[in-house]
Amino acid sequence: MISGSPDLLPSIELETAAHPTRTIIWMHGLGADGSDFVPVVDELALPSIPAVRFVFPHAPTRPVSINRGMVMRAWYDYDIVDGAKLQENMATLRESERAVEALVNHETQRGVKPENIVLAGFSQGGALALFAGLRYPEKLAGIMALSCYLPAPQTLAEEAHSANFGIPIFMAHGVGDNVIPITLAAASRQQLLGTGYPVEWREYGMAHTVCREEIHDIRNWLQRVLA
Repeated sequence: MISGSPDLLPSIELETAAHPTRTIIWMHGLGADGSDFVPVVDELALPSIPAVRFVFPHAPTRPVSINRGMVMRAWYDYDIVDGAKLQENMATLRESERAVEALVNHETQRGVKPENIVLAGFSQGGALALFAGLRYPEKLAGIMALSCYLPAPQTLAEEAHSANFGIPIFMAHGVGDNVIPITLAAASRQQLLGTGYPVEWREYGMAHTVCREEIHDIRNWLQRVLA
C-alpha cells in the first residue's frame, strides 16, 4: 500500500497483521527509494503478534553536492571537505528530521505509542534515523542504523533529547564498505558509547549492502525492542 498526504512524505506501507501496535519507519539510502527494503519484510519473518506496520518513505529529490549536483532522492545534501571529512548541509538535514518527526506523529495519531516505534535506515537513511531519533522529544523503541554514521556529531551533546538518552541502538556495518568506511561508523559508535548510549554493534564480511546474517541479527533485535 502506498500512502501519503500533503503533510507527509509518500510512503510504502506493509503490515504483518491487522491493527498494528508497533511501527518501523525505515529510510532508504542515497539515490534509492522506499521500495528498496520492502523485500526485507518477508525475509525478517516477524511474528504476527504483536502486529507491526512497516513504513518505507520516499526521500525528496534534491541536488547532491558529492555527486556534482546531480538531482536524486536524498535525505540531505552533503560533500567531502578537507579531503576526507563529510560535511552535511544542515538545512536539508533538519528538513528531513522534521519529515521523520511528522511520520512518527502520524503513527501516534493512528494509535501506536512512540515507545513502540523504531526508526531504521540504511546508509544516508540510517544516518537520518540516528540524527532524528536522538533528538525526538518522546521515548522511542529503538534506532537501527545500518552501514551509516552519526551526522553532525558536534551538535549531539547540545541537541540530544533526554527522552531518548537510553534508547537501544543497533549499528551494523560491512568490513569491506567502500562507500562509508567502517572506521567512520566505528568512530560514531565510540562517540555514542562515550555519551552513554547502549549500542549493539555488528560487523559482517560484506561491502555497502545487507547480508543474510545481518537480517537474522536485525530480526532478533527487533523482536527484543518491540516485544
